Amino acid sequence: MRYRPFGKSGWNVSEIGFGAWAIGGDMWGPQDDAESLRALHRAVDLGVNFIDTAQGYGKGHSEELIGKFLRDRTEQLYIATKVPPRPGSPWPPPEDADARQIFPASYIIEECEKSLQRLQREWLDIYQFHTWATAFNVVDEWFEAMTKLKQQGKIRAVGVSVPDTTADNVIGALILGKVDAVQVIYNLFEQYPRWNLFPVCHKLGIGLVVRVPFDESALTGKLTPTTTFPQGDIRRHYFRGNNLRSVVRRVEEIRKFMNNQHPVMSMSEYALRFCLSEPAVSTVIPGIRTISQAEANVAASDDVHLDEHELEELRRFYWRKDFWHEEVNK
Repeated sequence: MRYRPFGKSGWNVSEIGFGAWAIGGDMWGPQDDAESLRALHRAVDLGVNFIDTAQGYGKGHSEELIGKFLRDRTEQLYIATKVPPRPGSPWPPPEDADARQIFPASYIIEECEKSLQRLQREWLDIYQFHTWATAFNVVDEWFEAMTKLKQQGKIRAVGVSVPDTTADNVIGALILGKVDAVQVIYNLFEQYPRWNLFPVCHKLGIGLVVRVPFDESALTGKLTPTTTFPQGDIRRHYFRGNNLRSVVRRVEEIRKFMNNQHPVMSMSEYALRFCLSEPAVSTVIPGIRTISQAEANVAASDDVHLDEHELEELRRFYWRKDFWHEEVNK
């Protein structure tokens, strides 16, 4: 495992982190808690030291499992979790939303205490907003609540997990010095952050966490036009209609390109190496819920990166998912 600086924090985090949504057991089909714990242990045994979760993953169950796991480990591990919008709030919020209604200061502090209890920790390394709106950037109340939590030693860094299609709506808060870390979707299809958000994060020393490197498993190359997903699996909706057929066709185009460049590389390796080839990225958090997934994902951290010429060639595969309605109608 290789490690990278996390912004200006002074931390060195594993290039591959542990994405803990699936172990929550509510949105990715059935999941066995014992297997989740085995996956966590194997990942850390292999050098992973960054774990990302959220209150919303299994209504706190992901946090609870990580808390149980942490009792058996003595390594320095960096734990990031997320506070969801107040119940009843729109998600994602409109860009002019009032942060004082969606993330009231008292709510931020109360929910932090709940996460600390589930994780059985005295502090959170990163406390992240689970969504964001542009108008939040200039509001002081949420920042004051986060500052209070920092002063109390309950959090070490403030983070924002930006929405899928408006990745750069947090830049105002970065420039104002209110946010220490950003979590963003970045993969072979969703390349937009590289052209705007990433240079700003790199310039300002912001920790950058990449989520969804496999586009919800599409970029592993394992899906086919006839793949089905179990009840309760979010991918039943994500790949609804003709979306699955469209994405599989595009993945095959990437595979052909990859095979000309790296004939022995798997699609999942290639997808992770694409993300790790961006120097602004601090860590990539593929979803992990089995030992085999932990082992396969960690193997990509070996300093084999794609060069700038290849990254530029890969721009041809840029595809924002807000265009899916056009694919469905073809």
